[in-house]
Amino acid sequence: MTTSVPSFAEALCAPGPTPEYPGRMRRFGQLVGAWAATGSRLDEANGEWTGREFTWIVDFVLDGRAVQDVEVVASDSHPTGFATVATALRVYDPYAGVWRVSYFAPASGEYCHLVATPHRNGLRQDGTGTDGRPIRWNFASITPDAYAWEGWVSNDEGSTWLLVEHNEATRIR
Repeated sequence: MTTSVPSFAEALCAPGPTPEYPGRMRRFGQLVGAWAATGSRLDEANGEWTGREFTWIVDFVLDGRAVQDVEVVASDSHPTGFATVATALRVYDPYAGVWRVSYFAPASGEYCHLVATPHRNGLRQDGTGTDGRPIRWNFASITPDAYAWEGWVSNDEGSTWLLVEHNEATRIR
């Protein structure tokens, strides 16, 4: 018997969400596509904001039970013309009724784990940053063609929050 072996992309990517819990999959599934994003990050040491531009690509993976994204930036030093700087995997946990989120940005040394739940007209992701401080990442104002995202950090176990990143994006695909 001859069996073919799928490519890595074929084995990872899914054509759409799992039909087992379609409503839950829409939470992050609404972000599937490609986005042109502009953002700014706060340097907590000096209080200065730095702007940046990137492309955010999101798709269903793991037989449609998860959504994965990659953040890419233009790069003259890469043969493809872009560098992949980060990825996040968001897996719906039907037993807990939440999304489990893991974020990886190896070049900057960021590794974060969060739990996502619906919040107002968006999604809230609460967890712990690489440095051990509480973090909160909010998707807000999500429409079919745009969203805003904010990253917050707490220095006092969640009593107060400091905005450290803000992104806005428009759909390009």
